[in-house]
Amino acid sequence: MVLGVVVGLRAWTVPYYAMTPGDATAVGPLIEVKGLATDHHRDKILLTDVYLQQLSAWQWLTMHFQSHVEFLSASQLVEPGVPADELGAQGFLEMAGSKQAAEVAALRALGWRIKGVANGATVEAVIASSPARRANVRVADRIVAVNSEPTTSSCAVVRALHDVAAGKVVRLSLARAHIDAQGTITYSSPVSVRLTAAPPIPGGGAFYCAGVHGPAKSEIGVVLQDSIQYSLPATFSINTNYIGGPSAGLAMTLSLIDQLSRGSLTGGAVVAATGAITPSGQVTDVGGVAEKTVAVQRAGATVFLVPSVEVATARGAAQPGLRVMGVSTLAQALRDLRRLGGAPAVPLTPPNHR
Repeated sequence: MVLGVVVGLRAWTVPYYAMTPGDATAVGPLIEVKGLATDHHRDKILLTDVYLQQLSAWQWLTMHFQSHVEFLSASQLVEPGVPADELGAQGFLEMAGSKQAAEVAALRALGWRIKGVANGATVEAVIASSPARRANVRVADRIVAVNSEPTTSSCAVVRALHDVAAGKVVRLSLARAHIDAQGTITYSSPVSVRLTAAPPIPGGGAFYCAGVHGPAKSEIGVVLQDSIQYSLPATFSINTNYIGGPSAGLAMTLSLIDQLSRGSLTGGAVVAATGAITPSGQVTDVGGVAEKTVAVQRAGATVFLVPSVEVATARGAAQPGLRVMGVSTLAQALRDLRRLGGAPAVPLTPPNHR
């Protein structure tokens, strides 16, 4: 009888996830740059991740006796109405965006003028039981037209759909995303998807776009973000196979700057970093900082750069020997590394300002 209960608990999944310390990995060996001069320093700049797993009832019970575990409900990981089965794709989409932002932020910090062009609205999430879900619209798909009207931004999609009555047929032109098992995203040529708009959900998502007034008459059930294509002076490859989320942004940016510039950015210290990065160099908060602190300390880091709002969390998990520093911008992170003995970021290839 007891055996039967244990087997049942192992097979019965619960709507909870466990977040535990992951790995801390040197970013430099993961980067390949073509088109600009590089200096592969021996600096160690570490990115760090966490393990996230859905729990069986047995794991939920037993893991309460382990250290460094944070329990999260499915509703804490996805937006209201979004099914948890989109978590993996969302994480890989966030990593793809983080890589792009890191490349742009690093080049701008080194003096390059990087311009971007809007090229569509990327699907961040698809609401359960929505027209978009039934039509097989997927996370990372890019909407480039609505009813043959080109849409270069999320607000362009909102404007095109705002006055469409519930029950009307909507045709979306999608650049279909393919996400492989390692998390690499590739796109195919746009295809047409036909769906029927549904009545809006009371209290549903609000969009604030110029030229849009009053509530929408219907909805298709997607969460959108603007898609920007940047013109870069080089081709970058950052191997983050199987890692999702935006939190490696700061670490990737610092490592790119380190490789594209003269001297040692870290002054020989083993530096770990977590924090999402924007193309303009803002550092924003991420999840799992306590667990990441454990991971970087295990990997031998002596300095850990974290978003300013999460310094207290990191310091609360840190042991002696790890210096936690809060940053809110890339410029601040570079100043802090210089104070620790690092070299200034001087580009090996002079920026071209044509």
